[in-house]
Amino acid sequence: MAARPVSRMLQRVLRSSVRSCSSGAPVTQHRPGEPSQTAVEELSRRRQFLREHAAPFSAFLTDSFGRQHSYLRISLTEKCNLRCQYCMPEEGVPLTPKADLLTTEEILTLARLFVKEGVDKIRLTGGEPLIRPDVVDIVAQLHRLEGLRTIGITTNGINLARLLPQLQKAGLSAINISLDTLVPAKFEFIVRRKGFHKVMEGIHKAIELGYSPVKVNCVVMRGLNEDELLDFVALTEGLPLDVRFIEYMPFDGNKWNFKKMVSYKEMLDTLRQQWPELEKLPEEESSTAKAFKVPGFRGQVSFITSMSEHFCGTCNRLRITADGNLKVCLFGNSEVSLRDHLRAGASEEELLQIIGAAVGRKKRQHAELLLMLQDSPPAIPSISSQDPFRVQGIGHRVSFSNQMATLWKGCRGPRTSLLAQRWLGSGPPQRHCSSRLDSDTNPKCLSAVSRAPATPSGPPPTSDQLTHVDAEGRAAMVDVGGKPDTERVAVASAVVLLGPVAFNLVQKNQLKKGDALVVAQLAGVQAAKQTSQLIPLCHHVALSHVEVQLELDSTRHAVGIQASCRARGPTGVEMEALTAAAVAALTLYDMCKAVSRDIVLGEIKLISKTGGQRGDFHRT
Repeated sequence: MAARPVSRMLQRVLRSSVRSCSSGAPVTQHRPGEPSQTAVEELSRRRQFLREHAAPFSAFLTDSFGRQHSYLRISLTEKCNLRCQYCMPEEGVPLTPKADLLTTEEILTLARLFVKEGVDKIRLTGGEPLIRPDVVDIVAQLHRLEGLRTIGITTNGINLARLLPQLQKAGLSAINISLDTLVPAKFEFIVRRKGFHKVMEGIHKAIELGYSPVKVNCVVMRGLNEDELLDFVALTEGLPLDVRFIEYMPFDGNKWNFKKMVSYKEMLDTLRQQWPELEKLPEEESSTAKAFKVPGFRGQVSFITSMSEHFCGTCNRLRITADGNLKVCLFGNSEVSLRDHLRAGASEEELLQIIGAAVGRKKRQHAELLLMLQDSPPAIPSISSQDPFRVQGIGHRVSFSNQMATLWKGCRGPRTSLLAQRWLGSGPPQRHCSSRLDSDTNPKCLSAVSRAPATPSGPPPTSDQLTHVDAEGRAAMVDVGGKPDTERVAVASAVVLLGPVAFNLVQKNQLKKGDALVVAQLAGVQAAKQTSQLIPLCHHVALSHVEVQLELDSTRHAVGIQASCRARGPTGVEMEALTAAAVAALTLYDMCKAVSRDIVLGEIKLISKTGGQRGDFHRT
């Protein structure tokens, strides 16, 4: 954008004096044409800021704290073809009538105005922007705007491989792809839809077409995917990726709470256990990401610290929603409808006055979030291990990063078919599920016989007193501070009698809700890791291994469940194993209840345990 004469800029500042003060209170004029004292003081601050900068920037896009807003995010649609658990409820969200959404011409009109005032980067978002039919044309027309240096898009990747060649030709220069897991089954669980292989093809296509870096956005959620941090970082060894770990943030409908948030510092500690040499990279002034790199790796890793360390002081972003509202802060509730003024015939100068007033009301920082942080409980300690649990489907467990390195290393040409072969498979899936981590996984994946290392060692010592009550008979947590750390293993089981109809649908994977065995398996794993939050007097245990297995029993029309947990510490993991088995059983009931209510859950029991002062136990 060509520099404007300072005098012209100051004239615009003076004309914009009708905007509200930074506190949001309306500015009243004492006489016609005479601004209030508050407005005069605000304009004085802005003049001083503009004088200190060699290249004058639009006063309409400069707020009361000197922040220059050169980055505009435009939502092309409210619709999305996924239902990510952290983003929206399963049933979706109410959609704005089409007539109330911005038309293509309105989007371009506003984009031209913002670029003319100094915006040099536009990112297209949604919903899912790539489901908008004219997205390629929008990118092409934005590309013609003089002064616009970057056109980016944030996508879930489902349609990316198909559209990216056209988008690149139209002028798309930056890509962010959302991907929260590297495990296909877990992907379906998180987004409530299929499509993992399509996202992989999209990432692959972006690399093939020369985008560097390809940004991969991963929202980290405790109990769901924080165990995959190392796998994500390992991908950057040979690929031009910028893996961006995003702190779990509050949005309407995602049932947000602090227990699910994994902080930036906790994630960084986990990575440095594996890569102590991880080095910090320089940051741009307005960057929202803290970037790091493992020396020798081709890509890098970043952290978006929206919750633990906000970046309000250097925020240069504005947002236009799909229905035409201007938001100056993601966490703020204040919006102004540019659509309504545009359709009412507002001139360019009038629109600039409206935009300037909104920018002028922008607060120093998002106060609502800070209040939540002040009221939040302390962060949950990291569950770190050299052998973190990773969910994997059927077959031997191999590191995902090693698999992807095999697929992508040295490849130059189109590789979609190779990815499809890897992720889609070549035959019908077997109806068994196991989350076993160890490399010596039984090829049959499931076994009706417990493989726990526990052996009978005689009757365990018993106590004539309950351990979870104090001397006065009140409930109390047992003090395990003086107990030695030992290796603890526990195995528990459960049986779900489905009946012939539901059993047949589960066996053929034809339930409308999805793959019942995979969902139950994941639920059991999550339950094991959350046991201390479910059972009041249980201690928090840093599990080093979790395994949930499910096996179909056609003679009883039943599903047998076996859960095993391992940890090293002063207390056992029986409750974790029992909770995993029980919740997996409950999940099967939930998946099948629409077919039959005559489902019986039973035989929930401890099979074996090892370690601890009370000796080993093995059910005979």
